[in-house]
This record gives sequence, structure tokens and C-alpha cells, in this order.
Amino acid sequence: MMIIMKANATPQQVENVIEQVKSAGLAVHLSQGIEATIIGAIGETHNILADRFEGLDGVDIVQRITQPYKLASRQFHPENSIFPLDGFSVGGDEIVVIAGPCSVESRSQILETAIAVKEAGACALRGGVFKPRTSPYAFQGLGEEGLEYLAEARAQTGLPIVAEIMSQVQLDLMVKYVDVMQVGARNMQNFNLLRAIGETQTAVLLKRGLSATIEELLMSAEYILAGGNKQVMLCERGIRTFETATRNTTDINAIPVLKKLTHLPVILDPSHATGHVDYVAAISRAAIAAGADGLIIEVHPDPARAVSDGKQSLKPEAFAAMVKQVGQIAQVMGRELATVSREKA
Repeated sequence: MMIIMKANATPQQVENVIEQVKSAGLAVHLSQGIEATIIGAIGETHNILADRFEGLDGVDIVQRITQPYKLASRQFHPENSIFPLDGFSVGGDEIVVIAGPCSVESRSQILETAIAVKEAGACALRGGVFKPRTSPYAFQGLGEEGLEYLAEARAQTGLPIVAEIMSQVQLDLMVKYVDVMQVGARNMQNFNLLRAIGETQTAVLLKRGLSATIEELLMSAEYILAGGNKQVMLCERGIRTFETATRNTTDINAIPVLKKLTHLPVILDPSHATGHVDYVAAISRAAIAAGADGLIIEVHPDPARAVSDGKQSLKPEAFAAMVKQVGQIAQVMGRELATVSREKA
């Protein structure tokens, strides 16, 4: 249920409504925009009549939120969510480009890649240290050692770190080191993990599951938002279909659909969506034209020797060329690429 306050509502009137919502056994989420203050009454509201709140001083309109996801809905939060991330903003006019290797393999590898992607125009560094691999015999990541290498790369370049979390037991370690926790496709419906992340104030990149619908992705985001963490980015990374020409099928439709349904920033991962380096640049261009707020790209200095996902990883020079193309499309769309200030480096 959404309670929209009058433009001239006083802080005391807002506080009184909040107390009434709590007394009804509902959770409160406050959204104070430029045009209106909205109080979200979250919980089982089907037995609660709207007129319980309509007569309160300062209340303008009481509406029921029709979607099953409440906090992620544009109905509750009409304006785009924009939040700062170490020198730039996510969700506004700036387009975020996140880049780095699938796996952190060594100190020299991640430092070399970080410097290269920073020079090419990336504003954040990705790198896997806990790897969800299909085979138990495949490289599983360097763990905390890899996080230490990422932290050193951040100190040298100023690029904030994006790394994947796989388990609740890794939460304290990830919060200590990273700027953005990535929830991978396999964990999109790991609800205990999502709840735990929701209790942190660390930004989150939530990837769509292999066979998940858009509504299921938004419901997963709802778990994080309900915990109080509002810094959530959604990531379209391709879905599983009957097609075998590419690793996954890029759902470009998901970008404008999500932009209509939710206020959360939308990122596209063309590396996993296509699974092949030949298609990454084209899908990146398409994503920005479709309205994406950013890209997350796999880049490796020597893809042929990468321990994971070398086939879909761009070399630094190819990544630099792609960033220029994306920047040109961004300008056509009235946007610009986000940058990290030199003072951060």
C-alpha cells in the first residue's frame, strides 16, 4: 500500500502516519521525492482498508501497489534510483562501464588489467575471487588472496571493486574489501543470501537467473530492498533458450521493460550473454541504445591463457575500441560515460 502525502504535509504529520502504519503491523519504507513524500506500507495489506489512512492529517491519496514487488516498483518510486559509487553516480545520465577478468589469477594479471581498463575508460574493476564453477575440479578462485590483489589494484587506479559473493559465510569478508557485491545468476534466488545482503549498505549487482522471468528478478531485488539496502543494480546477462549459436540468448527486450517497471539501474553483461568475443561489442552498443545504465565486460590481457571464460574476454585494445563506440552512442542518447576522477587514482 502506498500513502502519498500532500505537498504541504508537515514532518509531524508524516511521522504520525508512519506510527499508524507500524501499529497496523506493517513495515514502513519512506520515499521523499521532489514532488511528494510517499510512505510505503509493506506487508499483508489485503485485509486493511485504505480509509484507515485516508483520513489522517496530511494524507493526499492512498493507493494499493498492484505488482507483487513493492519497493522495486515505479509505482512506489516513480523517479530513477540514483546513488553514488566512489566518484560517480549509477542510475542517472552517466553510463557505467565495469571491466576486468572473469577470475583474478595473480597479482600481476589483475594490476595489468586494472591499469589497462582504466586507461580505456572503465570506471569500475570486476574480478572473480570465489568462482561458481560447473565442475568441482575447475579453478575455484583465489579467495581472500584475490581480494587483496583487487584492493591493491583499486589503490593504484581509483577503480571501485565489483566481485561475486556465493555464500553468507563470505559476507563479512566481502563487505571488508569490495565496493559492489555481485550476486550471480545461480544465486539469484538464494533468498537467505539476499536477506543478509539487504542488511548491509554495500551496493549490489543482482544478475538475472538462467531461466528467470523479469518478475522473478524483481522479486529477488525486493528481498534486498526490504532489508534496507537501496543500492541495487539489476543485471541482464542472457537467458537459456533453445538457441545454441551463442552461450545464452541476450534479452535486449529486458532493458526497456525493466526501465518501465522499476526505478533500479539496469546493467547488461554482453560477455556472458553471448559467450564469444566476436559479439560483445555489438551487444554492448545495442544495450546502450536500448537504455541500459551500464555494462559489465570481461577483459583479459591474454585471453588464450585465461583460466576461465577466455573465449568471451576482450583484449584491452579491443575493449578500448568498444568503449569509444559506446561513448558515441551514449552521446546520441543524451548521456555520457561515467569516469573516475584523477584524484582517486
